[in-house]
Amino acid sequence: MFSKACEYGIKAVIFIATKSYEGVRVSPKEIAKEIDSPQAFTAKILQDLVKHDVINSVKGAYGGFEIDKNNMANIKLAQIVNAIDGDRIYNGCGLGLEKCDENHPCPVHDKFKGVRDELKFMLENTSLEELAMNIKSGASFLKI
Repeated sequence: MFSKACEYGIKAVIFIATKSYEGVRVSPKEIAKEIDSPQAFTAKILQDLVKHDVINSVKGAYGGFEIDKNNMANIKLAQIVNAIDGDRIYNGCGLGLEKCDENHPCPVHDKFKGVRDELKFMLENTSLEELAMNIKSGASFLKI
């Protein structure tokens, strides 16, 4: 459903958020190791997330990536997805057809539209704070 870059991006942001609650900035190397992704690929994803104001990058000896704790409740999962994959997840065909709409629907168009609408609702209503707190409490995991 999400691109591999988007999956890594979501995991990276959640990891950065959990560390930001502890007042710790994390390096691209630490992030890549934690989310099991290639370091160069992770660095590119992190640049996109900084550009879209999802995370902050601090340069220097004590630098790294962080997220303002006071802003985590306002960051929604949809922002992360949009920063990396754009809005194609809300508009694409369930079967991958180039042309699929109300006038020329694919066989799963009507059913897939409902799934897309529910996904959009979930992404727009799930905060980074909620996800980070679930990790911190042990209710969910980024890595097993």
